[in-house]
Amino acid sequence: MELTHHLMVPKAEIERRYQNIRQAMRHENIDALIVCGNQYSGFEGGVRYVSDFEIVHRYVDVLIPLDGEPTLIFPSEAKWIGDKSKTWVRDHVWADVPGLWLRQRAEAQHWKRLGVYGMNFIMPVRDYRALEGGPYELVPFDVQFDMARAVKSEFELAAIRRTMDIIVDGFWILVRDYAPGKTEAEVMAPAVGLFFARGAGPRMMNIVLSGTGGEAEAHFKVPGARVVHADDLLLYSLEITGPEGYWVEFSRALIQGKPSARTQKMADAYPEALEAARLCMREGEKISAVHHAAAEIFARHGFGLGHLSGHSIGETMIEYPAIGARTDFELRENMVFSFHPQVVDQDGKVCLYTQDMYRIGKKAGECLADIPWKFYNGRERPGKPA
Repeated sequence: MELTHHLMVPKAEIERRYQNIRQAMRHENIDALIVCGNQYSGFEGGVRYVSDFEIVHRYVDVLIPLDGEPTLIFPSEAKWIGDKSKTWVRDHVWADVPGLWLRQRAEAQHWKRLGVYGMNFIMPVRDYRALEGGPYELVPFDVQFDMARAVKSEFELAAIRRTMDIIVDGFWILVRDYAPGKTEAEVMAPAVGLFFARGAGPRMMNIVLSGTGGEAEAHFKVPGARVVHADDLLLYSLEITGPEGYWVEFSRALIQGKPSARTQKMADAYPEALEAARLCMREGEKISAVHHAAAEIFARHGFGLGHLSGHSIGETMIEYPAIGARTDFELRENMVFSFHPQVVDQDGKVCLYTQDMYRIGKKAGECLADIPWKFYNGRERPGKPA
């Protein structure tokens, strides 16, 4: 029986992706590109972007020559893992050591420069060892690949918006089921159940910042067996994909009691900082301006920022470019970013956090979730603030 793929990527979208990637390859004199992906959450998306193959376990590579058809290379131990009927790439290879197969193909084709997306974080050591020392140059290609896919098409934007609907629905379940006396894991669990039911599968990373006395400690952790009290501050970072594989991220603060004076001071800076950053999210603006717009306001209130204030996002969780103080790439309309400034105190021990998705516009950014930034107490409902 023939199966149909209800999330079929249109032919024009496939051609657009390959055209942009090959343009970047020509610019760098790349003869062929290896796109690596593995099961680790957030590292699977490059493969799906260029093949629509959904990694279920282990890892997969896609070889894209400058001219000619692409090839999916699977490790032989993954023969029966993953639905190969869903991919548009029809040339499939099962290799004992994919890196050795890739080396032999490169040598046979007399390629001189071999680009690799994922060489630093994704490619297995055994494959890199098989590839290194060959009669070609291995060229890291992460930045070039991500920049080639940074501007999202209408097809992609629609998929991202559908996933935003899922994560927002999950957030309201989180609010509904939040109550002191439950564990951090029990508060999170119903939202995760909805995410899985709506197509996220294993592609989730739902973590939390939390603490007592109206404050949250400045390190992320997996929600566990710690019992929540009324004055605990909970900052759940919801990070999922929808069935099309596009990542979205969202976070708001939960507390039934009273935030500490220090937390409240952090909160007072957020609305102005978020709006200042949004107004900088426009065509032609340098990305560093977005970071500085928020950072300067937080600094005026006496606080700094923790990790990067945001990053491009798509079928890979973290794509280039980042939103940082030294990022000089220019923004282009329909880039999509996760913006998540983590405000920390002078000692780096206490924080406040938020997370939103933005589409870069011609004149200002568009926030993709219409959920006000505030402290939520569990009594709010969609359209009916407590």
